[in-house]
Formats: sequence, structure tokens, C-alpha cells
Amino acid sequence: MTTNGDAERPNVARIFDYYLGGAHNFAVDREFAERSTKIFAVDEAARAARSFLRRAVRLCAAAGIRQFLDLGSGIPTAGNVHEVAERIDPTSRVVYVDNEPATVAHGRTMLRYSRTAAIVHADVRDPDAVLNAPETARLLDLDEPVAVLMVSILPYLSDHDRPVDVVAKYREAMAPGSHLVISHLTADLEPDLMDKLAALAELTGVTLTPRSESAVAELFTGFDLVEPGLVPASRWRDDAETTGPASALAYGGVGVRHR
Repeated sequence: MTTNGDAERPNVARIFDYYLGGAHNFAVDREFAERSTKIFAVDEAARAARSFLRRAVRLCAAAGIRQFLDLGSGIPTAGNVHEVAERIDPTSRVVYVDNEPATVAHGRTMLRYSRTAAIVHADVRDPDAVLNAPETARLLDLDEPVAVLMVSILPYLSDHDRPVDVVAKYREAMAPGSHLVISHLTADLEPDLMDKLAALAELTGVTLTPRSESAVAELFTGFDLVEPGLVPASRWRDDAETTGPASALAYGGVGVRHR
């Protein structure tokens, strides 16, 4: 899950920032991003993941959720969680979490004037560090429902990291009525494309672990999936007919913590 913060090497968070139209990236990131899109539409996949995130946040907000924990957030660039949530209710609070120092530094610069959003420097595999961070304690009340967002982050956890157990630790801290949002890369639908994406990630020093539909479904243990259940993320509550590689690279779903 580690990404590098060296301005001389492409950085996953900054590459995605570029794909999403952000300004927190360097020439080395832009060059890598442009080369990548010649292999396949990685930029489209990044935008599809961000679109799923926005739709899921709107669903959570419509259900009354006013606090959000975005795990493995990357740089909170265009269309970020607090912008979407605050359009619905300006009092919404958001805590972003990332383990990469340069990403956190960018995030803190962007959020320095915000009273309702902050970023935590922690590893999502250490729920105690995330949940006990000063920013989390200041902004989130875990006795009330919270939306925990795990969008595109769990493929960075190897099977050795036991992602099911990691998710379970967060579940234990979530009040009844809380929402869990997950999108996860898969090789089920387009294995050749997934292989290309994994190879690109390796060039930035990152190893991705795609998972099957049944493995992703297991992550929702203890949650009731809302309609339409676990489906390709780009088609989750999307009225548009989505086609292309982005529609086949990830599953997405939202679950509600059992009462």
C-alpha cells in the first residue's frame, strides 16, 4: 500500500490527482499518466472510481449520515468527499486518511482553513491509530452513524494483511445505522485489463491484489447491502449506460451496519 513521495518518481496519489483534474502533481506524474493512457484508459477508470465515490456519498448523506471517514483517500482533489457532503449539509464532517507523507502534506495544505475536514497520517491496516487520531476524535462521534469509505484502497492490502479482519475492526467501531462503502478491483470480468493495470502499478512500486466477487462480498459481513447490491462499481446507481474498460475493473457496493 506504500506509495512513494519522491518528486523524481511517479506517485500513485499524484497520478490520480492528475487524472481527476487536480493541480497537486508533478511533471513526472503527468508524463507517466500520459504514457499509461496509451496502454488503456486508466484515466477513465480513475474518473469512474471517483464518480462511484460521489454517488455513494450522496446516498449516505440522503440516509442522514453527516460524518465520513475516507480511508486511503489519496489527495482530496476535485469532487472530494467534503465537497459532495457539504453541498447536502454544510455541517458534515470528513476525516481523510492516508499513509503516504507527501499525500498527507498536500491534503493538510488544501484543508488548512477547514473546520469540518481534516486528514490523518495513518495506515488503514491500523484501525486503532486511525480511530484514535486527534483529528478523528475532534470531528467524528463514533457513537453516532458514520460512513466509512474504502474506495479503491483494499486492493493495496495483500491477503497476508487479512483485509476481512481489517474491515471487521472498523465495523466493531461503527454504530448501528452506519454505512460501509467499498469499491474493489477485480479480475473476474476483464482479466487481461486487470493484468495491464497491475503491471502499470508495479512501475510505481505498488502491488495490487484484485479479488473475486465472493471475496469482496465477504468484506460486507455484518452489513446489509443496499440496492442494487454488489455490482460493477461504474454501474452502481448510475442511470447512464456505462461501457468501456472502466465498467469492468471493480465491484462496488454500500452496506448498512446491522441494528
